[in-house]
Amino acid sequence: MKVLALGVALGLSAGISPGPLLALVLSGTLRGGLGVGLRVAAVPLLTDLPVIALSVTVLSALPDRAVAAGGLLGGLFLLWPACTTLREARTATLPTPEAPAAPDASPGPDAPLRTAADRRTVRQGVVVNLLSPHPWLFWLTTGSPLLVDAWRERPGGAVGFLVAFYALLVGSKALLALVVARTRHRMNTRVFRLLLAGSGLLLLAASALLLVTFGARVIG
Repeated sequence: MKVLALGVALGLSAGISPGPLLALVLSGTLRGGLGVGLRVAAVPLLTDLPVIALSVTVLSALPDRAVAAGGLLGGLFLLWPACTTLREARTATLPTPEAPAAPDASPGPDAPLRTAADRRTVRQGVVVNLLSPHPWLFWLTTGSPLLVDAWRERPGGAVGFLVAFYALLVGSKALLALVVARTRHRMNTRVFRLLLAGSGLLLLAASALLLVTFGARVIG
């Protein structure tokens, strides 16, 4: 249950925290409609697999004490995005459309991408997420130690962590895309800032939980 709660907290925090992929989700929705934004939001489901595989392969070969040390490092690492997110929550703004589509011209989530610009936005999301250091840092320092530790204790817990993490990661981005698509010209950043503040607090809580859980095992 604790691993599942961490998956929810970390997925939500990663999903709504400012970054290049979230910017592409929002700007793609503003320019091309909801369908484009949803496709970009789903990019981590495709690009994170090699990152997870490599990180887990490395950590799986290490003893339990080394995995616990990795989890402790992950708890310390989470302090950085937590503080950054709380600071950004005071001034963060959503991007404004440069060339918004007409309200009746926006494709639905199941409609084909109609323009080269829409397809380019999705390709940019794939490249950005593959080259961004954030997924690598997260999985090497936080995600993989949790995943390996949960798998050694109970494989179902590891699966639950992955499902919860990506459901919240992709789902929160998709929800923001939906909000942007429905309120293009009257977007209020106040709710977005409140979400960011909540995300920062969740990261702090996750950091504390990791430090307590893995710290005791490293010391002991």
